[in-house]
Amino acid sequence: MAKPIMIQGTMSNAGKSVLTGGLLRVLAQDGVKAAPFKSQNMALNSYITEDGLEMGRAQVMQAEAAGIEPIAAMNPILLKPTNDTGSQVIINGKVEGTMSAMEYYRRKTEYIPVIMEAYEKLSKQYDIIVVEGAGSPAEINLKNDDIVNMGMAKMANAPVLLVGDIDRGGVFAQLAGTMMLLEEEEKRLVKGLVINKFRGDKSILDPGIEMLEQLCSKPVVGVAPYMDIDVEDEDSLSERMSDHKEIGQIDLAVIRLPRISNFTDFNIFESIPGVSVRYISRAAQLGHPDLILIPGTKNTMHDLAWMRQSGVEASVLKAHASGCPVFGICGGYQMLGEYLEDPHGVEEGGSMRGMGLLPMRTVFTEEKTRTRVDGTFSSVHGILQALSGVAFSGYEIHMGQSIGKEGTDTLTEIHDTNRQQGEPAVWERKSEGAMGENVYGTYVHGIFDSMDVVNAVVRALAERKGIDPEGLAQIDYAAYKEQQYDKMAAILRQYLDMEAIYRIVEAGV
Repeated sequence: MAKPIMIQGTMSNAGKSVLTGGLLRVLAQDGVKAAPFKSQNMALNSYITEDGLEMGRAQVMQAEAAGIEPIAAMNPILLKPTNDTGSQVIINGKVEGTMSAMEYYRRKTEYIPVIMEAYEKLSKQYDIIVVEGAGSPAEINLKNDDIVNMGMAKMANAPVLLVGDIDRGGVFAQLAGTMMLLEEEEKRLVKGLVINKFRGDKSILDPGIEMLEQLCSKPVVGVAPYMDIDVEDEDSLSERMSDHKEIGQIDLAVIRLPRISNFTDFNIFESIPGVSVRYISRAAQLGHPDLILIPGTKNTMHDLAWMRQSGVEASVLKAHASGCPVFGICGGYQMLGEYLEDPHGVEEGGSMRGMGLLPMRTVFTEEKTRTRVDGTFSSVHGILQALSGVAFSGYEIHMGQSIGKEGTDTLTEIHDTNRQQGEPAVWERKSEGAMGENVYGTYVHGIFDSMDVVNAVVRALAERKGIDPEGLAQIDYAAYKEQQYDKMAAILRQYLDMEAIYRIVEAGV
């Protein structure tokens, strides 16, 4: 059975996901078979595994860092918020239903067997499991029947590293206060403290570290710097959507929908020199981009209403009328049509007018599509015609079907690639997506993860502006991600006491 170690934080966005990924990379480099685990994840960034199951993308990033294939057991419970008080609940990669926060809170202990079955499945296959918590273990209103922080640590008998975020200030109060609010049994599980996101001369911290160790009776096993890295972290959107981004030679505008999901679809563009990716939440921010991207969302109708009320929709339509291409993925694709219909109340109920840029309508259904796909672009016309015939891989996650009017041009040809254990792969080829006059829509997440696709898009936009495309889009994205994981590991080796962490793992609780 695997030995566990758990990363918990004093708050959300303390850097738990990145530290977990970096630690997994260190272990992989040291020849240790290790895997990530997060019992309950709340995120709108998700992924479809090879066997057609849904999981959080943070655990996918961590699995990649560990050099292993992501599986749903690494994230047995995924909560995808549908509104301010409710979430779609996904258990072992499949939709359980939509619950209010209170209903889920009452029922969550029912899922302990699910959590432990998933954990034990991994424990039999790996030497070390790096478990990630959620939020803070000091949320005293949520401590009863906890299944993700100290409750999970107890179930897995996992020693805990408690991480504080110095970048937001008050890190000594964060760590000491969290320890103060823990029960004695929980305090015994904490074996070390980590100060994260430090900028500057560490020697300035040393007196405070000494006092913190005395207050908490726990060693500080590392002061990790603020890491300038580019990885898929569910908490990273706040940094990506800075209003102060410099506009590049090629400027992409992503509509920052209130319930945006899978914004990782566009991360690849940020790695290309000369290309800027701006997240737009106000009409005045749009400016004159070279391409408008409308991402996925957990509530298409709600977010389209927001676009309409905020004036963002009008700005997008005006930009398109002036010649700017528009590309929608999943919920963004659904918005581009003429009508949205929700007869079963999957989202808002009723119907509403779409943006009218594609000759199609979307009908929301209670059944969720979850599948991995391979495909090629059809004969694409307009500004992005260079995409014609280009191959890609990705996945679909949506509740609803989009039906084009007779004669509507489809964007892609795809086939499902899910491989159920013990069953042959199903190779059903079908036309998918739609396109109009410089408007493109698809259900396929990850469609831009292919460098051939990205090269075609960037070169087309560059040539339209009279820019020499040479030097743009010359990056191997898979290799780029590997470099980022190695960079994380190198930083943690330098700033964390890895010998102490290995001793903590070996000693257990």
